[in-house]
Amino acid sequence: MLSQTEDVRGIAGHSSPQNFVKTKKSARMRWLALAVVSVAAAAVLGYGMWSRVRASKKLGAETSQLAVTTVSVVTPKQSTPAQEIILPGNVQPFISSPIYARTNGYLKNWYADIGAHVKQGQLLAVIDAPEVDQQLAQSLSNLNTAKANLALAEITKNRYEGLIKTNAVAQQDVDNAVGSYKANQAIVEADEANVKQLQALQGFERVYAPFDGVVTARNTDIGDLIDSGSSGGVKTDLFHIAQPGVLRVYVNVPEEYSQGVKVGMTANLALAEFPGRTFQGKLVRTAEAINVTTRTLLIEVDVQNPTSILLTGSYAEVHLQVPTAASTFLIPVNTLLFRTEGLRVGVVKDGKVALATVTAGHDFGDQIEIVSGLKADDQVIVNPPDSIVAGQQVQIVQATLPGDIK
Repeated sequence: MLSQTEDVRGIAGHSSPQNFVKTKKSARMRWLALAVVSVAAAAVLGYGMWSRVRASKKLGAETSQLAVTTVSVVTPKQSTPAQEIILPGNVQPFISSPIYARTNGYLKNWYADIGAHVKQGQLLAVIDAPEVDQQLAQSLSNLNTAKANLALAEITKNRYEGLIKTNAVAQQDVDNAVGSYKANQAIVEADEANVKQLQALQGFERVYAPFDGVVTARNTDIGDLIDSGSSGGVKTDLFHIAQPGVLRVYVNVPEEYSQGVKVGMTANLALAEFPGRTFQGKLVRTAEAINVTTRTLLIEVDVQNPTSILLTGSYAEVHLQVPTAASTFLIPVNTLLFRTEGLRVGVVKDGKVALATVTAGHDFGDQIEIVSGLKADDQVIVNPPDSIVAGQQVQIVQATLPGDIK
């Protein structure tokens, strides 16, 4: 019994170290696994925290970037030294005159119709005025009677002046003779004036061209009753003559361009009946006054027309090169800000907005002229928001060159 117990103890004492080693290894493995798991968990946790921090920073950066307004800018375009304006013009002859009758009668004959080129002094028509002819004949008879009485009065005056020297006649008789002579002399002068007047009226029976030109209208015919132009009735011109060798083109220039038009400027005419062709003229005079009704300045442009290719009364487009101020710029109209304190544009300087006060000039539709308030290197904001304020931080996303302005 004892031996069996000892054998069991021996066996137990023999196996105890092996079990201890196994237990120790098992504990190490557990700690190692726990460490690995802890490291893995720490790594996952650290990566998650790092991802969150990075996402937060990225979100903050994006938020800060979105908080800055992005704008497109354009550089002002320097305006040209001269600006072309196109205005309507009325083409008129250099000289235009209606021809009226100066005596009453009937038209006996006419010698020029519309389109006829006539010379100065050329006979146009003859008027039959028998009343004037009879009045002239009567006036001539009265003049002859007056002259005969004057001759008799002169003889009597000379005779009495000779007799007074010998006291053969009274002084009263001499004075009467002298007075009678002077009265008859005055009658002769009056009759001569009457004869000249009737001769002038008789001369008006023949109508002549007052200058070289073209007959543009004939308003009478043979047998028509002619009324003197000096009468109180309705006046009707017999003919109308125009001189088309040089044409006058009258143009009404708006007041805003009035300071730019000067005598001596060249003007080009374009007419619908001559597509692709221009006619050169010269500005010869201005009215030197603004019409208070139309607020325009009337100017005259003379155009040489030696071949009469241009017709009087035509409508023409007059092209004028009007000088502009050297410091003006052109910017798109969608850059303007209309504020209560006046017209403004947004200019980007060092990443911030500056509101520049500008003075507008001519409006060209999609562009507007700025006469003051801008510089050539300014970056003007296109389509600025109404809420934009001075000092606001902005970011430029697109810059447009001056040549890109349309």
